[in-house]
Amino acid sequence: MKIVEIRAFGLRGRTPEGGWSNELQPDDCVHTLIAVRTDDGPIGWGSVFTTDELVRASLSVLKPLYEGENALEPERVSEKLHQSTFWFGRGGSVTHTISGIDIALWDILGKATGQPAGRFLGGRYRERVRPYASLLMQEPDRMADEIRPAKAQGFRAFKIGWGPFGRRNRETDEAIVREARETVGPESMLMVDAGGSDPFWSGNYKWALNTADMLQDYGVAWFEEPLHPDALDDFVALRRASKVPISGGEVLTRRQSFEPWLRAGAFDIVQPDVTKVGGISEERRIAQMARDHGIRFIPHGWNTALGLAADLHLASAFADTDLVEYLVGSPFIDEIAAGGWKLDADGMLPIPDGPGLGVEIDLDAVAELSGDPSCRDLAR
Repeated sequence: MKIVEIRAFGLRGRTPEGGWSNELQPDDCVHTLIAVRTDDGPIGWGSVFTTDELVRASLSVLKPLYEGENALEPERVSEKLHQSTFWFGRGGSVTHTISGIDIALWDILGKATGQPAGRFLGGRYRERVRPYASLLMQEPDRMADEIRPAKAQGFRAFKIGWGPFGRRNRETDEAIVREARETVGPESMLMVDAGGSDPFWSGNYKWALNTADMLQDYGVAWFEEPLHPDALDDFVALRRASKVPISGGEVLTRRQSFEPWLRAGAFDIVQPDVTKVGGISEERRIAQMARDHGIRFIPHGWNTALGLAADLHLASAFADTDLVEYLVGSPFIDEIAAGGWKLDADGMLPIPDGPGLGVEIDLDAVAELSGDPSCRDLAR
């Protein structure tokens, strides 16, 4: 079963806000779907956290390497692409694009064998996992209105992030967290994401440590990205001193970038993004490395329905990965998967048990969100 074509479909028109200082606009493209077509078999779908122009440019570079390759060997093919692009593609758009290819190849392997992808990642430790609603922080008097719709949907875990937090004063930070805790209630999980990868983030070690002390008072489950993504020594010091677990890693790519952070003990929880790090193959290796260092693996999932599906299968394969991120209100999550996603009565999300990623793509939704009706040609 040989790879004959890879196509890219950039999603735009309804791009959700990111809370960034240079805020995303609806027509900005930061998520791109890719479809891998084979000569005699199923089509695989993947997702890339990169604009479609850069994905197509990366595919043109990678084409001589993937064309004609065996689509049933995702780890070998992905490693070939990584190894062959050391000089101009390690990290950034090329690695992100390889991520989408790898996800699609796992989808093909599962479809070809009639098995869910998670079964090939080490088996299924669970059949459902708790999603946490990923929400932007608002001004304190608007925070409850941001949370209530997700609570009404049945979510019992919530992460609030970015926005004004850490960008004004301690009083504002605490008021936001207080309002969030009062709204979600004492029985729900609450996590806080400072958004330290925002350009020119100014939150330093002392700010982060003092803020962590405040977050402990509100029963926050973890403090995400409290520092600049390159501040390894400060992360190590903060993790040792903080009474609240420290998480991060969403901007890192490939296992080689994660290794020094895990070895140094910079995180209590590591959060690789499957649409950036190199796909399912690479994220599984990172998760295994984290486990060996006593660090929890909870995937970062601010992407698409295909990224969410990949995260669910990864969560099924690791005994202590009992949470996945769910970007609330995004058409790229809710509309691309035919039939959408439904939480059960316990606020849990079933892990797909169909072949591959177990997600049927709504090609009409992809055509509308990408502006490219040619995707309908991929119906099978």
